[in-house]
Amino acid sequence: MEDQREALRKIITTLAVKNEEIQSFIYSLKQMLLNVEANSTKVQEDLEAEFQSLTSVLEELKEGMLMKIKQDRASRTYELQNQLAACTRALESSEELLETANQTLQAADREDFPQAAKQIKDGVTMAPAFRLSLKAKVSDNMSHLMVDFAQERRILQALKFLPVPSAPVIDLAESLVADNCVTLVWRMPKEDRKIDHYVLEYRRTNFEGPPRLKEDQPWMVVEGIRHTEHTLTGLKFDMKYMNFRVKACNKAVAGEFSEPVTLETPAFMFRLDGSTSHQNLRVEGLSVEWDAMGGKIQDVKTREKEGKGRTASPVNSPARGTPSPKRMPSSRGGRDRFTAESYTVLGDTPIDGGEQYWEVRFEPDSKAFGLGVAYRSLGRFEQLGKTAASWCVHINNWLQVSFTAKHANKVKALDSPVPDCLGVHCDFHQGLLSFYNARTRQLLHTFKARFTQPLLPAFTVWCGSFQVTTGLQVPSSVRCLQKTGSTTSSSNTSLTP
Repeated sequence: MEDQREALRKIITTLAVKNEEIQSFIYSLKQMLLNVEANSTKVQEDLEAEFQSLTSVLEELKEGMLMKIKQDRASRTYELQNQLAACTRALESSEELLETANQTLQAADREDFPQAAKQIKDGVTMAPAFRLSLKAKVSDNMSHLMVDFAQERRILQALKFLPVPSAPVIDLAESLVADNCVTLVWRMPKEDRKIDHYVLEYRRTNFEGPPRLKEDQPWMVVEGIRHTEHTLTGLKFDMKYMNFRVKACNKAVAGEFSEPVTLETPAFMFRLDGSTSHQNLRVEGLSVEWDAMGGKIQDVKTREKEGKGRTASPVNSPARGTPSPKRMPSSRGGRDRFTAESYTVLGDTPIDGGEQYWEVRFEPDSKAFGLGVAYRSLGRFEQLGKTAASWCVHINNWLQVSFTAKHANKVKALDSPVPDCLGVHCDFHQGLLSFYNARTRQLLHTFKARFTQPLLPAFTVWCGSFQVTTGLQVPSSVRCLQKTGSTTSSSNTSLTP
């Protein structure tokens, strides 16, 4: 009977999941119907606008060409009319000279004939008819202003809807995840010279498979990419994977997205375990600030809560009664808060293998600050670096400034300027714990040890504050230093009591 019930529960679960998928698909179909109406209206309006724009261009072109013809006609008419007027005046002058010459010739026996003949000869020499060009200044041929739109007509007749770009194909073999950057490479299935740019979208996820329809994280958009490759820089890998998709766009339309791909983004993610922090440390997310009144305020609140509804008699005082559950060892990881002068807080994610990296930025005015790793067994009264259960670098700005590496109560002074941002690299299996200037990647110190238990990131601060950055990959420069053996240049063997 129980097996049948279990089988029925599985069937119900399967049906519920399938119903949810169908409901989601129905919603998508309804949304697509609405999109079809909206998009068809938009493209129709765009088409009408394009034809109107084309008509306007043709009208402007026609007006310009007509104006050119009119201007050319006016110019030629002006030149020919001027030349015609000049010829008419020359002809009239020539006819007058001809008539005068005929009359003088008929009166050749007159005494003034020689004088008259000389005057006629001089008049002919100066006559406009003999200085006039008998070649037209301009041509009456207007064929240079003729047009042939046969080719343009064929182009217009061949107009079709702009082809939608094909979906790109993301090349996983060429894509790269390193140094908290992702370089994504893609290609087009076939050459398309009309592509103007690409649009890349990405989002974070904790699911390894293909992107799901419903995802908590939104798609982030990068537009205007001109090449088939793009690098996203300065990323924080606070989830295990990232989804990517790309689409191509021409001047008018965008194509479909590529098949989405999922890339693993391995990085060390942890939070600060507030249940371990000293009461004088105020923990908010990945930020910690030392608060001189923190412990006193907490004690007052605890006493008020424990004494509520009771008299303040010695019999009922908290000191003589049963310890408050608040003071009992924390169930998380089985340890208590740090106390006394151990102003410490631990990370919540153990390191039991591989390579991990994180960075810490501390307030330069902090009187004391330390960071490193520790076993969970580190005592609640123990300070970082003073027992065999912890390794750290420590900065002291109180009374005497010092920058030291500490382990098992042994100390080594570090001969380097104190950076405002420190990087920590832990290679668990190699037994290496290295500290770097996070900005310059300068190696500051390396512990070489044999870690026998999982490690936890550990921090301490007094009269100051710090900010932790997680979700970081091991920088390539750090890996390179380790491979070349530079990271073994200093070790805990050089520490002195």
